[in-house]
Amino acid sequence: MASSTSDVRYVDLLVKPIQVCAAYKPKLGHGPKAGLSLADFQKMYGDDPFYSWFGLDNPLMYAAHKAAGGMTSVYRQLGIGCERLFRQLLQDQLGLTESQCKWSYVVRGKNKKKRKLRLDGRITLQDVQDGDERARVQRWIREAAGEMKVAPQIVRALSGVVFEVRQGYKSKDSKRQNADIANAATAYSQAYLPCVVLLSNQMDADIFARYRGEQWAILSGRLGDSSTISSTYAFAKEVLGYDLAAFLARNTSTFRAEVAKVLEALLRTE
Repeated sequence: MASSTSDVRYVDLLVKPIQVCAAYKPKLGHGPKAGLSLADFQKMYGDDPFYSWFGLDNPLMYAAHKAAGGMTSVYRQLGIGCERLFRQLLQDQLGLTESQCKWSYVVRGKNKKKRKLRLDGRITLQDVQDGDERARVQRWIREAAGEMKVAPQIVRALSGVVFEVRQGYKSKDSKRQNADIANAATAYSQAYLPCVVLLSNQMDADIFARYRGEQWAILSGRLGDSSTISSTYAFAKEVLGYDLAAFLARNTSTFRAEVAKVLEALLRTE
């Protein structure tokens, strides 16, 4: 159960995106935006001679598709909740405005069309009004950049940090990785240190190596680690001044109950 006003707000930021997964319906390449119902699925597969011969119009096949797509949706929506929570922590703990916590830039594609790219959070040192808080953030930036052997002259020029926030990162999506590498280059060009923030420990080793090679700072969901340059929870506690791990632990019963309800809905045929 949430134990304070801030807990209620933060729990809501994490739980609301997950709740939408319970209504997930598979599209299977043919369905409307809302997805296919069981009846739609059985008609489409039943009318396909080949699928019908193999019994693929079985309701259990529909349940399998729904569960598979729904699981992907759960991870995605949990990531969205993590983004929202982290941005809110930046605002609440460092006295930043919503706009100060956002970072985006515009690029032109091959067809000259403009595209806006963004990361999930930002701290600009001059926006942090409290001197002690600003000093903690600045010290962390220098330590994190130094750990990656960023050139000293670049470290001295850094004016803040931008964040890519995720629940975990195991996807081998090269398009996403290439976009993040471009984000890092732009961040450095604008005097920001780029940082991946993971709430879990789930990050593919190859992806970790590639991002570190491109000089991304990486925080992961490591407990019992006092290093603010490698642990999301140490960073939250020591730099932002908020015990994020304790918040998640004391509200675990709420999180588990909500996820259980979503999983039960996804594993039903209807």
